[in-house]
Amino acid sequence: MHMISGIVAIVGRPNVGKSTIFNRIIGERKSIVEDTPGVTRDRIYGKAEWLTKEFRVIDTGGIQLADQPFREEINMQVEIAIDEADTILFVVNGKEGITNDDEYIARLLQRSQKKVILAVNKVDDFAQSDSIYEFYNLGLSDPIAVSGAHGIGIGDILDAIVNSFPDKIQKDYDGMTRFCVIGRPNVGKSSLVNALLNQERVIVSNIEGTTRDAIDTPFKREGKEYVVIDTAGIRKRGKVYENIEKYSVLRAMSAIERSDVVLVVIDGESGIRDQDKHVAGFAHEAGKGVIIVYNKWDAVEKDEKTMNRIEKEIRTQFQYLSYAPILFVSALKKQRIQTILPMIDDVHDASVLRIQTNVLNEVLMDAQLMTPPPTHKGKRLKIYYASQVAVAPPTIVLFVNDPELLHFSYKRFLENSLREAFGFQGTTLRILARERNR
Repeated sequence: MHMISGIVAIVGRPNVGKSTIFNRIIGERKSIVEDTPGVTRDRIYGKAEWLTKEFRVIDTGGIQLADQPFREEINMQVEIAIDEADTILFVVNGKEGITNDDEYIARLLQRSQKKVILAVNKVDDFAQSDSIYEFYNLGLSDPIAVSGAHGIGIGDILDAIVNSFPDKIQKDYDGMTRFCVIGRPNVGKSSLVNALLNQERVIVSNIEGTTRDAIDTPFKREGKEYVVIDTAGIRKRGKVYENIEKYSVLRAMSAIERSDVVLVVIDGESGIRDQDKHVAGFAHEAGKGVIIVYNKWDAVEKDEKTMNRIEKEIRTQFQYLSYAPILFVSALKKQRIQTILPMIDDVHDASVLRIQTNVLNEVLMDAQLMTPPPTHKGKRLKIYYASQVAVAPPTIVLFVNDPELLHFSYKRFLENSLREAFGFQGTTLRILARERNR
């Protein structure tokens, strides 16, 4: 698993070009995951890589308060940045010079004791880069001249960001299974976590960590160690922005990223909503182990067909999560809560399963014999051999005559064959085609 070196948050008043710089930093990274229909991208959160360090970026401007005065808006952005990030990237507009709002933000940031990088944007002509000197008056770090529009100076910002992260790597819960519980507000996430932790034979320990980790809960059960990675709202911090949906999505995404297994909680009383699909989509895209937990099962009117009917509905609504097991529980009545941890173990094991190359190739050869690849424009796909190149999620590269010939439907057939042979319960499988070098 890639260690994330740190988190950087972008702040600044409106129209200074924060989003342009955000997009430049995350560089629209092309991901190896094919686009999943029904998953929208929230452009407030991204990952970036520079000089072999990987870090997360938050654009606080994307989280907005409704009908609040402008200063409140700025306060919230700065507070989120201070709460969530190691380093703050403060963007100002070089064409306009220092404004009162810039000074106000600078004072808030100075009090925060966080590392601050000052980016003077819209310096499109570097002959005028003298204009950045007045920004020394903000009393922050040396201003860096950039042009988000032209992509100039972004490398300097990235250097500064990467250098600002502390060298110490916080204990990343080695050898423990990390999981998080996500879902809409009021689906019973916290009662589910509490029911899990209140089971007999669970020993909760406090691991020393940074302040941000203080809300994670490590525990032990039957000799195995787990950590519940907290998401927004499980331990309410009572901030104005806690209930803003974009903020809870941001928290969920950062929890998903830090977890091995994600429990997607659906509320049995109110059924499946679009927001459920939205958040589950992030877990799928991140390639994490996923378990669908249908909570408040006690409140559902049931006969012997109910479970089948609901299962069908979940499968229809979450088509891309066909591999995720479904558990029916009631946190309130503590029903079937004991099924959750063993399932987390199974799914985590599946997501880190490594298959021997010869066994993998045998299964794929058999699959091709049973159902040969279809021809496409007179050409037929040939798979020479396959190799597993990664785990979490298991990623398999097929060396073929022409990657274009691996059709989506045939890829799905191969995936199903692999699942039949090896289980892979609860985990995405990534199958990539590469041309075999002649």
